[in-house]
Amino acid sequence: MAHKTNGKPKPFFLFSIDLEDIRFRMKKGTAYKERVPENTYRYLAWLKKHGFTCTFFTVGDIARAYPSLIKDIVAEGHELACHTNTHKALDTMIKTSFKKDLHHNIESLLKAGAKTIRGFRAPYFSLTQKTAWAYDVMDELGLTYSSSVYPADNPFFGWKAHGHDFNKTPHGIIELPMTVNRFTVKEVAFAGGVYFRNLPFYVIKKRFKTYFKAEQPVLSYFHPYDIDVDQEQFMHPEINNSHFYNFLMRNNRKNVFKRLDALKAETDYTIIPYQRYVENHLL
Repeated sequence: MAHKTNGKPKPFFLFSIDLEDIRFRMKKGTAYKERVPENTYRYLAWLKKHGFTCTFFTVGDIARAYPSLIKDIVAEGHELACHTNTHKALDTMIKTSFKKDLHHNIESLLKAGAKTIRGFRAPYFSLTQKTAWAYDVMDELGLTYSSSVYPADNPFFGWKAHGHDFNKTPHGIIELPMTVNRFTVKEVAFAGGVYFRNLPFYVIKKRFKTYFKAEQPVLSYFHPYDIDVDQEQFMHPEINNSHFYNFLMRNNRKNVFKRLDALKAETDYTIIPYQRYVENHLL
């Protein structure tokens, strides 16, 4: 689906930010410099430059640590959605503990200045067939959509059998799985984070144009660290101390905005919040 301006379809790029602080997942991580606010404001400035608003999937501890940042995000017209209370994978919880966690996440966002909360993204895209009970909890707590499924094999989680299509679950929640496409032997989220930074740009452009030509949106995710060229040197968590993966985690951060701008110039995409897309195109 595409947005029409002057009769011409304008493709949707469902750009989003997973607003989290990687230091909080590291032993003694807070000894490193605080980087989340500065990099989030850089995203906000870029979005404002283009007249876009997007969705910030935000963990509860960010809302508690940086309430003024949350207020500024809301003031710019962006959507706030949930990303769990402290960035926990769903398979580390059961239904009752997830309900408590999600409730805390919602309350922290509302207390910090969010108006309404309708969306959720599971950390690490950890919503799989084994954790689909999470949809019940989302429905109970008043959410309407999720973007939590990685519909391919993944080093962490993946639900390949889910398929790529948006769907309404029996629980009433609309699932918007991450956009993945084949690159060599694997399907990867070419528009998100580490893949967007490290894949050859001509490959990324080709994938975007293919989706947009078919009037299909492209979903993505970025983090504050994806644009952080001044981050201190450390081994990132959850990569098994791999120096190669640590290199990928840092590589090409300086060119994220250049790539986004180049794509904008070639495709004339538009960015809107997920909830608005759901309301306008999926309900």
